[in-house]
Amino acid sequence: MPLPDTPFLDALRADCPDLRHAEALQLYGRFVGSWDAAIVDHRTDGRTQHSTAEWHFGWVLQGLAIQDVWIAPTRGTPCASLPSDYLYRYGSTLRLYEPERRQWRITWADPSLGLYVTQIGRAQGDDIVQEGRSADGVPVRWSFREIRPDSFRWLGEVSDDGGASWRLQLEMQARRR
Repeated sequence: MPLPDTPFLDALRADCPDLRHAEALQLYGRFVGSWDAAIVDHRTDGRTQHSTAEWHFGWVLQGLAIQDVWIAPTRGTPCASLPSDYLYRYGSTLRLYEPERRQWRITWADPSLGLYVTQIGRAQGDDIVQEGRSADGVPVRWSFREIRPDSFRWLGEVSDDGGASWRLQLEMQARRR
């Protein structure tokens, strides 16, 4: 049975960005809505694995934050269609705008995998780059590239040498629903 709307969900969600910072908030605000993504996992053994994901973005916390839920594979994907070593992901990112620093503080969590990442996000030209570390201290860089109103490319990279070089772990091509 579906859960009824609750005071918690009403308090969390916002209908629009905080008007005092509306322009700056559009860095991530342009993603509000639902997306479908084609995923390519790049494994350390050189193999690649293809799957799909769904990604939902929304305004929260009086419009000063964007929260997303990222699910891979998409709900309803038959388990038999995936390899036995597939990494199921069901996580959420909270992106909090810090007006005084003109940056975004980002926390991603996937409790099913026990993975947690903190980052700082900023515009870099036409792209958005988020840099930080995983819970075990490994440098990670995530970026939104080729951003269009109805599509974007997302790259997830990790550094095995403290940030001197980067290895592609995950890439997604997202399309707005």
